Amino acid sequence: MPLQISDRVRALGDQAQQALADQFARIDQIAEFNTQKVLSAFQTHKVSETFFHGTTGYGYDDLGRDTLGKIYAEIFCTEDAMVRITFVNGTHAISSALYGVLRPGDTLVSAIGAPYDTLQGVIGITGNGVGSLKEFGIHYRQVDLTPEDTPDLPGIVQAVQEPGVKAVLIQRSRGYATRASLSVETIGEICQAIRQVNPTVNILVDNCYGEFVETIEPTQVGADLIMGSLIKNPGGGLAPMGGYVAGRQDLVEATATRMTVPGIGRECGASLGNNRALYQGLFLAPHTVAQATKTAVFAAKVMELLGYRTDPGSQDIRHDIIQMIHLEQPQAVEKFCRGIQMGAPVDSYVTPVPWDMPGYDCPVIMAAGAFIQGASIELSADAPMRPPYTVYMQGGLTYESGKLGILLAAQELLGE
Repeated sequence: MPLQISDRVRALGDQAQQALADQFARIDQIAEFNTQKVLSAFQTHKVSETFFHGTTGYGYDDLGRDTLGKIYAEIFCTEDAMVRITFVNGTHAISSALYGVLRPGDTLVSAIGAPYDTLQGVIGITGNGVGSLKEFGIHYRQVDLTPEDTPDLPGIVQAVQEPGVKAVLIQRSRGYATRASLSVETIGEICQAIRQVNPTVNILVDNCYGEFVETIEPTQVGADLIMGSLIKNPGGGLAPMGGYVAGRQDLVEATATRMTVPGIGRECGASLGNNRALYQGLFLAPHTVAQATKTAVFAAKVMELLGYRTDPGSQDIRHDIIQMIHLEQPQAVEKFCRGIQMGAPVDSYVTPVPWDMPGYDCPVIMAAGAFIQGASIELSADAPMRPPYTVYMQGGLTYESGKLGILLAAQELLGE
């Protein structure tokens, strides 16, 4: 039985899709390029059935786990990489890197304004400070964006010349900010400007939501370390948990000692039978990311036809899978999220409502009917319930299912 979508809304979807042929063709070309890159890495490292067998206990000599790190390193053009299910989310992977790199008395500079909400507690900007970088005597400063919401290169250059600056954090995606996501080219320009005045500082990039959206990654333009979540882009919708870090070998090792303990580092950590899903998810990731990107582009076009402001616009070049839709009213946010939830394969009958989610400073509404809890490579939408009442939509394992979710959200907004 087909979903109950009105003829008017289906016609709206047809109109949107017809206008996106060039965008979809460009996205497919990127997916094809990245698929070749992933396939080549699999073949170089002679992936076989043996790699899919998991370990238990300490996890010593896990060939599949360790080889997967080498494959990530090749794909991201880095000296080293570590891929682990023991990272509980992207924030954990990023935080492990920060704690691994920084020492008491060092200064961390956030180059693109305040980082994502959950990292602010890690740094000590918010929360009670227990266990934060601040409590460990690590200093923090941030370089806010320009009035045009672009990176302040002169401000960044000035900040990284201050005594004690050990690391710079660049967040690729927008998080809950209203700025544009950063292209890899822009990240490269920031890295180049930093290197000219401080060649030894460690440049770390929060790469969440950006993997495989472009044909190059931040480590190819000057970043020393990138970090991300496996239940976002690189997990391809199959990874059940985990995160990764990739970059300079010494920084990967430093992160490993924080993930576990000094003296053990990455030697321990059983894969518990998850290797197959991590490998297969990575293999599918370029295609899955393309499906999510198409869903985001389609959402932008449909919402534009309904009169809403979107960012990026439907014809803009994409640098991550996140789509902002400025709904301007709390009721509209709830309607949109209700429609997205109705289009989910899991928990479609549930009504999302705002709630006080840990790590955030206001109620947050989240629509997510996912096979993997919290997997934002699957179609989802969330919004902090505060002005300007902007919803952040991402994911879509298949464009066809993502399209249906967007149409149901549009129908809710229209009250049909």
